[in-house]
Amino acid sequence: MSMDPDPARTPDLEPGGGVAPGRTPPETAQTSGLSAPEPRTSYAFPPTGIAAIAVIMVLVAVFVIVAVSLLL
Repeated sequence: MSMDPDPARTPDLEPGGGVAPGRTPPETAQTSGLSAPEPRTSYAFPPTGIAAIAVIMVLVAVFVIVAVSLLL
């Protein structure tokens, strides 16, 4: 069974299958979904992320130490 509309009963459809200017043809059935299953996402935090956080913490600590030493 076709999900496409019957051209004989479709409003605003001209002979030959065209549509009148300014008219929009009806939507046809669409299929959706993935063609292949996606790989499982890892929930582990990457080592580079841990290293980046450690570097940022060291930089913040150095900034705080310098700021406090300048104020004193």
